[in-house]
Amino acid sequence: MGEAFAVQEQSIGAMLAAARRSAGLTVEQVSAATRIREAIIHGLEQDDDSQCGGDFYTRGHIKAVAKAVGLDPEATVHLYDQQHGGAPRPVAASAVFQADRKIHVPERRGPNWSMALGVALAIVIVFGLMRVLGGASDQVRTADVQAASARPSVPPNMPVVERPKPASERARKGIVTITIKAKRTSYVQAHDAKGRKLFAGTMKEGETSTWQAEDQVNLLLADASAVSLQVNGKKVGRLGGKGEIVRRSFGAAKPPSR
Repeated sequence: MGEAFAVQEQSIGAMLAAARRSAGLTVEQVSAATRIREAIIHGLEQDDDSQCGGDFYTRGHIKAVAKAVGLDPEATVHLYDQQHGGAPRPVAASAVFQADRKIHVPERRGPNWSMALGVALAIVIVFGLMRVLGGASDQVRTADVQAASARPSVPPNMPVVERPKPASERARKGIVTITIKAKRTSYVQAHDAKGRKLFAGTMKEGETSTWQAEDQVNLLLADASAVSLQVNGKKVGRLGGKGEIVRRSFGAAKPPSR
């Protein structure tokens, strides 16, 4: 059993201090357990509650410290109330929530039918004007479209055939024709002069592909010796060694001089 205390002869502060020492605790340990500042605990042990912030907080601190040092929290607070003139009187809820002044609630009135009727009439008038003006503008737009369509129409069942461009026009535009054949499986990539992809993938052994583009074709060969190449119908010589990665660019054939 712990040390016995003469409850009626000791103050609350002396009781808390004696109980703390009997439990083998320091003020710092009690502060850590209760989250109450050490200065407040020192003050309570000396019956000084000036740092507690009022009677309400003092009673809460006493209850927490008493529990931490092994005393009965309720009995300790009851003894504190007896030593300080009794427990505080409960506050009536009506006193807490009593309004200082009357609250005036505005009188609820019925709908203003005259204003609502006026607004509805205005909406009908505006809608009618929009319909009239919108119909006139549609007629104007339709007339403009009919006047602008001066091109002869093509009968619906007649196919539209685009005439092939002559060879001289294709030569002036500078078309590059690339024909590549894979001697063994290899990765190939081809782009035109604007960077648009013509082909990107693996060509299998014996596979042949042909691509056309304006001005220039850029090739990436993962294995330069794995393919044979023709540009504008002319065979290209050795592109590189086995396993060599090569980038080559080929332009259009120059037009024959007149």
